Amino acid sequence: MRLYLKQIMLGILCVQSIVAQVQEEKNPPENIKSIIFRGPTDDQFPVVQIGESMHLEFDDLLANEQDYYYKIVHCDYDWTPSDLLKSQYLDGIDNQRIINYENSYTTLETYSNYQLTIPNENVRLKVTGNYVLEIYNNSYELQFSRRFIVYKDVVKVAAQVKRSRDFNFLNEKQVVQFRINSGNFRLVNPKKEVKVAIIQNNYWGTAIYNIAPQFTIGSELVYKYDQETAFYGGNEYLLFDTSDLRAPSSQIARIEIGDLYNHYLFSDNFRANEPYTYFPDINGDYVIRTLQGDNASREAEYTKVHFSLPYTETLGLDDVFIFGKFNNYALTDENKMTYNEDNGMMEATLELKQGFYNYKYVTKGDDGKINLNPVGGNFHFTENNYLILVYYRNFGDLYDSIIGVGSANSRTISN
Repeated sequence: MRLYLKQIMLGILCVQSIVAQVQEEKNPPENIKSIIFRGPTDDQFPVVQIGESMHLEFDDLLANEQDYYYKIVHCDYDWTPSDLLKSQYLDGIDNQRIINYENSYTTLETYSNYQLTIPNENVRLKVTGNYVLEIYNNSYELQFSRRFIVYKDVVKVAAQVKRSRDFNFLNEKQVVQFRINSGNFRLVNPKKEVKVAIIQNNYWGTAIYNIAPQFTIGSELVYKYDQETAFYGGNEYLLFDTSDLRAPSSQIARIEIGDLYNHYLFSDNFRANEPYTYFPDINGDYVIRTLQGDNASREAEYTKVHFSLPYTETLGLDDVFIFGKFNNYALTDENKMTYNEDNGMMEATLELKQGFYNYKYVTKGDDGKINLNPVGGNFHFTENNYLILVYYRNFGDLYDSIIGVGSANSRTISN
């Protein structure tokens, strides 16, 4: 009996150990801002074929030219570190200092801008899969980390977005249906060898995992689910543009100058009960740019952007946050709104680098549950982009490789 109990306890400890190893993205301290991490496209979510280049850029507002180092971690499908040795997934050595950095030029807010390209003369990636890029300071304290994807184009993925057939969510949800054509790539037991992940607008928080193929037709794996691959549609992101420091726009009510420029946005409204209206966004992303200089990395100003939202019973006593890729969708004290008794508004001020930004408002209750669309609402018409990652692990393999990537956009949604 004692031996049996010991085995149970050992099993529980092993499970806890595995859970603890999941590589979540760590967000930076307050002095590090404007993290840009992209592959060949403008999306700040690198999904690259093996050998393609990735670019990391960030600012340190301390502006003391301190040293930063980078480390690369290979992970399995569930984002736990794989069993590969570094020499098995890296050609060269990581844990190198970032040597490409310069100070800001003619800006009110001084900062040091750091840039890193992978692969470089010190390190290259040898295998596909999930990866995490970690940035450390000179005391070897982890400052922040970001996920990225490396794949080989072995199988083809054809995807489309459908309206939900669940009448409870007919006007609120979008369903991703897709097929994986393995072609000449031999799959012996696809339900065991193949796994997929589906991601909406490059935000890992709503990713769907562990969906088995519904059935197979020849060399095709068919995923024609409804509820299992359904996402809430949300609404188009709100936006503003501070590229021109001195010019108010349709989103900016007024501009004031103090120690920094202050951009006061027009108060936002609740759209959950309003008819859906399309306007172009970049699905939560942001772009650094300035009209006051040629090099946005070094010459763009930091400005104080003021947000406001009317307090209503919809918000209740939940915490309200400003949410977007600019802060990696983190819920922190910095982007948490506070109630202004004088005007009945929820307000927040964020220091952001000049550019074009998408954002929305989310709430978090006492139970820790995050409500992504209490202000914007959910609409099946909303333009969203979906990324499908195809993982493969044969019997005896030491890691989960990625053998294909597909995408679909809800602009072409059908019944």
